[in-house]
Amino acid sequence: MAAGAGRSSWGTGVRTSTDRQKADRMTEKLTVSVLGTGIMGAAMARNLARAGHTVRVWNRTRAKAEPLAADGAHVAGTPAEAVESADVVLTMLYDGPAALETVRAAAPALRPGTAWAQCTTSGIEDVAELAAFAREHGLHFYDSPVLGTRRPAEEGQLTVLAAGPAAGRDTVTPVFDAVGARTVWTGEDGAAASATRLKLVANSWVIAATAAAGETLALAGALDVAPDAFFDLIAGGPLDMGYLHAKAQLILEERLSPAQFAVKTAAKDAALIVRAGERGGVRLDVAAASARRLERAASAGHGDEDMAAAYYASFDDGPAASA
Repeated sequence: MAAGAGRSSWGTGVRTSTDRQKADRMTEKLTVSVLGTGIMGAAMARNLARAGHTVRVWNRTRAKAEPLAADGAHVAGTPAEAVESADVVLTMLYDGPAALETVRAAAPALRPGTAWAQCTTSGIEDVAELAAFAREHGLHFYDSPVLGTRRPAEEGQLTVLAAGPAAGRDTVTPVFDAVGARTVWTGEDGAAASATRLKLVANSWVIAATAAAGETLALAGALDVAPDAFFDLIAGGPLDMGYLHAKAQLILEERLSPAQFAVKTAAKDAALIVRAGERGGVRLDVAAASARRLERAASAGHGDEDMAAAYYASFDDGPAASA
């Protein structure tokens, strides 16, 4: 073998064929309809517009969609208006039932052959119902939840978990490339919900870690232990974790708004995880307890704050009993 043959181009500044393929895909201009412009959907719509795609947006509360007009998006009054002439419809709504209700409202304007990137985190049983709707209307269905929060969404650095037919991936891939840094394909049948299954597993870890971070800080306060003493104790060892520090600092510095991932949305996801476990015949005690903590925090007025605000569920006296 000649010297240097077979060497990776990693770090050399040489564009690989994968790099070139992604760049080529990014030059493809599509009409993309984004249904749902909350924290995640709005950021995704902006990145799609920045990538040069024609973007049409709709949100149940129109005021949340209006700011996207400044980014070049067309703000539609109805889901049907939003999906007119769309190559790709992207749904980023609260849950599966909300996604189904919205695409049903859009049905009169949906064209057979349109790709549907269903990015809403939903229940496994919901995915089957959404996929059935897609089949009835001749849509190419992609189960494609995303992993990431507000900042990665704003920076186009989400991880897209995707399952759907290989034949139509050339259409959805430029959309995924615009909103994410990485796409993980999990299968060719969106109805099987393999991407959603992986997302629920990942979120079960995120929710458990967040709950543990909040409880650890609450216990430290109750025992008069300085949080830094705990952080110093685990620093650099197997118990240390960047995510712990990130969530703990949000609590300690009272930087819970704007939310990276809201308490009420995390509570919904925790309930989906518990239900998925029950369907699979496993008991998820930590997820169930985390769901209750998140629901208590939401009831105490923290629903729109970052999920780290589940910390406040440790106190019967409410927000006044903070770190």
